[in-house]
Amino acid sequence: MGNADLRDLASIRDVAFSEIEGSVVAVDAHNWLYRYLTTTVKWTSDEKYTTADGVEVANLIGVVQGLPKFFEHDLIPVMVFDGAVTDLKADEVAERREKREKAEERRAAAEERGDAVEAARLEARTQRLTDAIQETTRELLDLLDVPIVEAPAEGEAQCAQMAATGTVDHAGSEDYDTLLFGAPTTLRQLTSKGDPELMDLAATLDELGLDRQGLVDVAMLCGTDFNEGVRGIGPKTAVTAVKEHGDLWGVLDARDAEIPNAEAVRELFMSPPSADVAVDTDVNPDVEAAREYVVDEWGVDADEVERGFERIAESQVQTGLDRWT
Repeated sequence: MGNADLRDLASIRDVAFSEIEGSVVAVDAHNWLYRYLTTTVKWTSDEKYTTADGVEVANLIGVVQGLPKFFEHDLIPVMVFDGAVTDLKADEVAERREKREKAEERRAAAEERGDAVEAARLEARTQRLTDAIQETTRELLDLLDVPIVEAPAEGEAQCAQMAATGTVDHAGSEDYDTLLFGAPTTLRQLTSKGDPELMDLAATLDELGLDRQGLVDVAMLCGTDFNEGVRGIGPKTAVTAVKEHGDLWGVLDARDAEIPNAEAVRELFMSPPSADVAVDTDVNPDVEAAREYVVDEWGVDADEVERGFERIAESQVQTGLDRWT
């Protein structure tokens, strides 16, 4: 969710990896992959990840650099990919596309004037998950034996459902929608250095004195990926208003305000499309096959991925020793 206002309301604490080792985490794959993709593009020469016929697969570098963080801390990632985009998100998708197009225009201008640093920064902003990126990411994850789940709609909703039903131990996302979709716990900062953060739904509701529907109402008043918020309402004001007026409709009536498609947006958060899935968590990466796929088949510079593959192989040896002892 783009609504960073929830950061001010959610119960979030740093958590040591030692507290969560052995956990299975349903990861919002698009969110996770996009962060590694943009970082790779920003800091790596495009010749390192572009094939002879011009296909860019910076995602393969990102995946190899990102997965070791899970394996080294005995976490099993389950990568959950988005399905169909809900009509309610059409405006958000269009806005993102417009931002990419504007960044592309500025990037071209930066290249023309010889500003390589600015061009690289803007190149990262123009990234999108192309068909080639989607396909090669799944194929590489399969070689590394990382479980994949195809969500019927929003990936974060599927992650939340899997956490709520006990299929996995935690959801994993850098955004906040999992909280609204009902994930009991969400691990954040999985793409950053250092320990992750744990976002706790029950603690959040307890601290705010709200139920989950009330929290969804608060988020909608502030604005979500699926609706514009109400002008002049921030997170703390929204909490006070929902408590005072009972629910979203009471607040809207009191302020003579309107949120288009409010009932549908609310229902989407409270009962999102999701699927019951079974997950095989017996993960045994075939590092050599994955290395051949990335370097030999797709021509990625071996130096860009070798350390990542080494870390994955080393983590499997260490994890096996830890479990044996």
